Amino acid sequence: MKSILTVFWKEVRENIRDRRTVLNTLVTGPLMAPLIFVLLINGIVSRELDKAEKPLPVPVIGAEQAPNLIDALKQNGIIIEDAIDDPERAVREQEVDLVLRIPDSYGEAWSKGEPAQVELIYDESQRDAQGSVARLRAIIDGYAQRTSTMRVLARGLSPSIMRPIVVANRDQSTAQARGGMMFSMLPYFFILGAFIGGMALAIDTTAGERERQSLEPLFANPVARSKILLGKLGATGAFALTTLLLSIVAFSFAGQFMPTEKLGMTLSIGPHFALLTLLTMFPLVFLISSLQTLAAAFAKTFREAQTYLSLLMFVPAVPTLLMSVFPFKTETWMYAVPLVGQQVTITRLMRGEFVAGSEIALCVACTSLAAIVVYFITARIYNGERLAIST
Repeated sequence: MKSILTVFWKEVRENIRDRRTVLNTLVTGPLMAPLIFVLLINGIVSRELDKAEKPLPVPVIGAEQAPNLIDALKQNGIIIEDAIDDPERAVREQEVDLVLRIPDSYGEAWSKGEPAQVELIYDESQRDAQGSVARLRAIIDGYAQRTSTMRVLARGLSPSIMRPIVVANRDQSTAQARGGMMFSMLPYFFILGAFIGGMALAIDTTAGERERQSLEPLFANPVARSKILLGKLGATGAFALTTLLLSIVAFSFAGQFMPTEKLGMTLSIGPHFALLTLLTMFPLVFLISSLQTLAAAFAKTFREAQTYLSLLMFVPAVPTLLMSVFPFKTETWMYAVPLVGQQVTITRLMRGEFVAGSEIALCVACTSLAAIVVYFITARIYNGERLAIST
């Protein structure tokens, strides 16, 4: 145990001496992600809310065909602009978000009481225009509904005959559940923080020492290599765990500056969430440290190890991307898969859902087992003579 602690403190002291690395690992990384996240969310929400409140300019072709419709649009904050010659080209080249075209047949169909068609020209691939399209469509649909109601009343009938079935929406989601859905990327930031926190130390304690030819003298000491490895993994895991803790604290403060109230959501990252997240992530931190050390052990130079570990950083993105693209229902087996179990657990905690102790225990146990397996593989590499050879 004394040998393990000696190696542990040696690696910690050497890493702390490199103040630039420590600053980037423990300060810049945990702080930059929440800062970027807050600025991005605030920017998107503010822009969409501003667009919803400001008058919407819409070029209209054939406005003279539907004066009543034009008046209704003006009353709802639509600024009618002059017609343009080639609306399809203007939309494709993003000169305008959308164009409303009223055909010549509109007036005749309207007079006969038949459905009068209007054309809404837009580009679905332009995300910036989606809010404007939805807003204009809602106004036109509302005008059509009011007109149809008046036509039915004019014939002495009740408007209710047009809607024999009325759907009453009963949304069971809570404000916290909706917030968890929007901020579903947070588990990835926590896992990525653990990767970044131990990356520099994992490279330096293996590939770095191998390149500096200081690993062979270390192995020459009368200490089991497994103890040396445990000391190095302990130091790597300690920095990764510290980065994870700082990330959780930083996001808890950043959550206070997110416009969740404007969206009818809440984001609660309190002590209960932090403790359960740390418990769930604890074995994953040492699994990550073992994987990073294992990957660095195959590299002969610092730069080569950086390449390997940079590729390894894409691994935690896979569960996040899959769960974002494909709808899924939480199953018990998911907690037994490292990375997936942490992703599911943290996401459910953010949504305010109850996570059973057995599910957390399964996640911790299976991830710990995976960490032990990777540790023994890494220990076998450490016991090989080729690791100490720097050329």
